[in-house]
Amino acid sequence: MNMTFSQDDLNSVIRQHSEQLAAQLHAQRESLFPPDAAKEMRKFTSGEAAQLLGVNDSYLRKLHLEGRGPSPEISRGNRRHYSAEDINALRHLLEKTARKPGDYLPGRREGDHLQVIGVMNFKGGSGKTTTSAHLAQRLALTGYRVLGIDLDPQASFTALHGVQPEFDLLEGGTLYDAIRYTSPAPIRDVIRKTYIPNLDLIPGNLELMEFEHETPRALSQGNAGLFFFRVRDVLAQVEGDYDVVVIDCPPQLGFLTMSALSAATGLLVTIHPEMLDVMSMSQFLRMTADLMDVIAESGADMSHDWMRYVLTRYEPTDAPQNRIVAFLRTMYGDKVLNAPMLKSTAISDAGLTKQTLYEVERSAFTRTTYDRAIESLNAVNDEIAQLIQQTWGRT
Repeated sequence: MNMTFSQDDLNSVIRQHSEQLAAQLHAQRESLFPPDAAKEMRKFTSGEAAQLLGVNDSYLRKLHLEGRGPSPEISRGNRRHYSAEDINALRHLLEKTARKPGDYLPGRREGDHLQVIGVMNFKGGSGKTTTSAHLAQRLALTGYRVLGIDLDPQASFTALHGVQPEFDLLEGGTLYDAIRYTSPAPIRDVIRKTYIPNLDLIPGNLELMEFEHETPRALSQGNAGLFFFRVRDVLAQVEGDYDVVVIDCPPQLGFLTMSALSAATGLLVTIHPEMLDVMSMSQFLRMTADLMDVIAESGADMSHDWMRYVLTRYEPTDAPQNRIVAFLRTMYGDKVLNAPMLKSTAISDAGLTKQTLYEVERSAFTRTTYDRAIESLNAVNDEIAQLIQQTWGRT
């Protein structure tokens, strides 16, 4: 049987499959989040709210009984639940009577520079988007003003935050609008509020590939200028609005990644501790170093406040993985984060409904499964938050 496709036939099949998949994803989203309902963050138990604020649950109860701050939702059994907006309001209330500035609002103060974290690796399945999304949300929930940028044309970070590129971004709305060479838009035109207080989003879609196509043409015509500064320069327009920017970089070392590297103050490289992934990372690091040399030779300052490797999808009972982790820690020392991101069915299952683990209810999983996964995520993200604080000269 002849199974050969002509080019036109193959194009037709690929396009048909693309449209079918997009339609099914859209239908799934509409079943989960109807058109007349915006995606919302779940409510938090009083214990979770206290943990996010860094206080005791009993102190939150005292505030409630005294009528200070927002009133929580009272459920059966007299249990208190707080919305993300409630927690944010309580944070500002507590900061007014804090012993020292920043006890409850940990973001920038006068003289602190914007932290721009580039999360990167060009090996698929390394956990780059999962890491970016959970980091951005954890920082926002703990009081930082965060801008999440999806620079990956595949736009998984965007989908996790309730935006479906094929339907919601038909007329642009990505960072490409702000960094294109002809008639760039102000970056504020493409920033969206999310359903999480303190977290804004610049979504991504396939339109980002236009920057990869246009930059060589602009360079040949002498119109690109210092193209690798384009992300940095547009971020300067909103520099005062945020404490941290988290960039989910593309899975290749193209012009978008080069521009993100130039804008970043900190680099987070995801590593899945399998031999093929480590071999791939060797090539990624070599190519990254070569690119940074080229950019530096053009006059750019390529120094960064910090660089760390984060172990993702780590299985502590997997002996080969443990050997690779020991090898990486011996070689790179404290450049590898102490906390690994554990492989968990809870994270995978949350992703099936386009949610992070911070968004799903604990009751959706067994207590052990959920607690193990959330403790792992919090440990990774809080270690990164410590790096941010150290960069600002705080302990």
